Amino acid sequence: MKVKLLGLFIALFSFSQELLAQGCSQCKLLAEQNAGLDENSFGSNINGGILYLMIIPYLLLMFLFRKQILGFVKGFFSKKA
Repeated sequence: MKVKLLGLFIALFSFSQELLAQGCSQCKLLAEQNAGLDENSFGSNINGGILYLMIIPYLLLMFLFRKQILGFVKGFFSKKA
């Protein structure tokens, strides 16, 4: 189990620079393509791209700490005042 987890972390760290570079190029491409649009549309497109890139770390954290999160939620709702 520990070997698999270590392999996962090594894989994530080795590909992290490529993932960050992909995100930067996507934002740059979006900014260049939508330069002629009005401000509201351009801003919502950029915000949508940022939210898309932001969801992956949260999903990874939720997957890695799912037992602790479920234990906390069960403990929080099971206690009576």
